[in-house]
Amino acid sequence: MLGLMPDLGVLISGIVVLYFGAEWLVRGASRLAHSLGVSPIVVGLTVVSLGTSAPELVVCVVAAFQGNPGLAIGNVMGSNLANIGLILGLTSLIHPLEVKHRVVWREMPIMLLVTLILYPMVYDGTLGLTDGLILFLVLLAYLLFVFGSEHREETKTPNGHEESLKASGGATSVLRLKDIRLVVLGSLLLVAGGYCIVRSAVQVAAALGISEVVIGLTVVAVGTSLPELATSLVAAMRQEVDIAVGNIIGSNVFNLTAILGSTAVIGSATVFEKIEIQEGWRYPPLAGVVFMSLLLLPILRNGWRIHRWEGALLLTAYLGVGWWLL
Repeated sequence: MLGLMPDLGVLISGIVVLYFGAEWLVRGASRLAHSLGVSPIVVGLTVVSLGTSAPELVVCVVAAFQGNPGLAIGNVMGSNLANIGLILGLTSLIHPLEVKHRVVWREMPIMLLVTLILYPMVYDGTLGLTDGLILFLVLLAYLLFVFGSEHREETKTPNGHEESLKASGGATSVLRLKDIRLVVLGSLLLVAGGYCIVRSAVQVAAALGISEVVIGLTVVAVGTSLPELATSLVAAMRQEVDIAVGNIIGSNVFNLTAILGSTAVIGSATVFEKIEIQEGWRYPPLAGVVFMSLLLLPILRNGWRIHRWEGALLLTAYLGVGWWLL
């Protein structure tokens, strides 16, 4: 056990670096988006969710380059489970979340549909170049839909956002150097943290005889989900519920499309012809994500908010699904 201490230290350090990298990236990207007059719901679904999904992206890309696809797949599935059960559960326990009707009737079905798209892709037990390109096309369609809907409907801006726009003189195309530095520095920290996590997680898994998928579903998934947790908690406490809920839904979509798509494309172009998916992990993690998504739908429709007792239910379901998968 003492021999694992250096690897565990690197793993913990990597998670800490990832957290600060994502925090700075999100802060800089959000300020840039606000300076251009982008609404909170779009910020949550795109800029913030992309920023908080960056750790998963870095971990999965590094895993693909190093020949550890099981870690990448387990990380994505585990992160999506943690986003719904752990993060929304904890956030609503601290502060009940009000949700807009559009989240239930539009964003949630899209997230569920993107999850279901993976079933025919993994039917043959592999993810290849074609699958990765299809996932990128799905992501492009999602982004076009989100930004297109922004122009088709009137967006009611929260008071805090209005005040920030007034303070900055409204939307402007001038990009502040400080915000750009935050984005660049945050991205560099994400790369460093992702490398540390992948390297140490593989070493710990090998030493303990644990499969890479299990490590990806647990330690790595929860560690790379910390930015989503911090962002959602801060957004909820500031009454920015659109950002809190949109961050989770957008992150899950980005995880399934951009991250798995990148893993499949990079894997096909480097060390693999196709990414092999172990038979025992082909459908259960996907089924777990679908179950948590379906459980969230009636919760969101119950008074259009997530109450504290419903947050406790999400946490309990998350622990139950995790026990079932492991």
